[in-house]
Amino acid sequence: MKKSHVNVRWQLWIVALGFFMQSLDTTILNTALPSMAVSLNESPLQMQSVIVAYILTVAVGLPASGWLADRIGVKPVFLSAIVLFTFGSLLCAQSESLQELIRARVIQGIGGAMMVPVGRLTVMKIVPREQYMAAMTFVTLPGQVGPLMGPALGGFLVEYASWHWIFLINIPVGIIGVLAILMIMPNYKMPPRPFDVVGFILLAIGMATITLSLDGHSGLGLTPTAILFLCTSGVAALGLYWLHARRAKAPLFNLAMFKIPTFALGLTGSLFARIGGGMLPFMTPLFLQVGLGFSPFHAGLMMIPMIIGSMSIKRLVVQIVNRYGYRVVLSIATLALPVITLLIPIAGLLGWYVLIPFLLFMLGVTNAVRFSTMNTLTLKDLPDELASSGNSLLSMVMQLSMSLGVSIAGILLGIFSMHHVAVGSPDVQQAFLYTYLCIGLIMLIPTAIFARVPKDSAKNVLLGSGNRRDKSDN
Repeated sequence: MKKSHVNVRWQLWIVALGFFMQSLDTTILNTALPSMAVSLNESPLQMQSVIVAYILTVAVGLPASGWLADRIGVKPVFLSAIVLFTFGSLLCAQSESLQELIRARVIQGIGGAMMVPVGRLTVMKIVPREQYMAAMTFVTLPGQVGPLMGPALGGFLVEYASWHWIFLINIPVGIIGVLAILMIMPNYKMPPRPFDVVGFILLAIGMATITLSLDGHSGLGLTPTAILFLCTSGVAALGLYWLHARRAKAPLFNLAMFKIPTFALGLTGSLFARIGGGMLPFMTPLFLQVGLGFSPFHAGLMMIPMIIGSMSIKRLVVQIVNRYGYRVVLSIATLALPVITLLIPIAGLLGWYVLIPFLLFMLGVTNAVRFSTMNTLTLKDLPDELASSGNSLLSMVMQLSMSLGVSIAGILLGIFSMHHVAVGSPDVQQAFLYTYLCIGLIMLIPTAIFARVPKDSAKNVLLGSGNRRDKSDN
């Protein structure tokens, strides 16, 4: 392998470390939520606030991450992200109440707002666009070690130690990440552009109020009037941003991006697709523990096949998309996903536990194909001057949709269960079944969007074919 290719590989491994940290934290947390609820004297069905606080903070901070990366370079931004994420993990481990834990998760979220999106932006800058899918596959594949370890490790720590350790293990990983960035990663930059303060404020208000309105009923105890006010304010703020961006000289997100069909369809499809997808990491461990009575460690082990399925298909995604095209792959995956999802609670409630690992494996395969294809479709046709803005907008939509998914899942569970949470009771099992049915219907929405994806002729290229982009500023 040529030296330039070796350098690219090392840089991609650093980006993968960021993916590893975030995915490890998320999967451990999902498995540990019921035990954390007992420790903090909270209802398990109210714990989605811990996840929403993080995702909301990430969604609010994402617009600034792209501008910061262009302004001062990806190296200091990525370094700051890992430092903040690690410090937030330490504060999470020291939390003694749900409120303290939520505040610490906000600090983690500030780091997370820069970690993965800036990592994805780094990949866009160091490889040609036709190699982007292969490069992202390389990055996310080692990053899947986090989810592979997370469920079982989280269950083990909760059952045999305490939930505090699910945050403490981020500290040595963060130290390794800081050292690797300082020694290896160059500082890729783009020409600086003005920061759109008005646009950032409008987007922050919109993202925050919409997410809080969805979490207000079950997580914050807000009145219906307050929830309606928050939701209306959020939609109004997003509408005002759209009007502002049409007139601003340098908006955070240039609306010219929406004239590119693949970006517009990919972004819209990602929004709805990830709402349904964002429900599953929250729902599945909760269903296994609260609905079926599994221990945290057992529930964690049951989640491993989903990660194995995701890892096993990653290296084949490029060939699959090259053969069948974006439209066919996305349409089939989107139709298959709700079927597999609905079979999980059915198998569990019928006592067919042996089928659940297989179904979770297929869920991981289908999700991996769909998410990799969606991300590449959205960004592949953007010109360089719009790449940072488009990547930040995609990242913000991804985080917002996952926040919406967790919030909606929590609301549905609360409605169907009437907050009766006796482990393994028929009422709780029925609530999970009805919630999964609603999730399946939501997952079907993107089908109509992906059916409009234009037929593509350009092929994706495997990583290592071609030369690295020379955009570094060391």
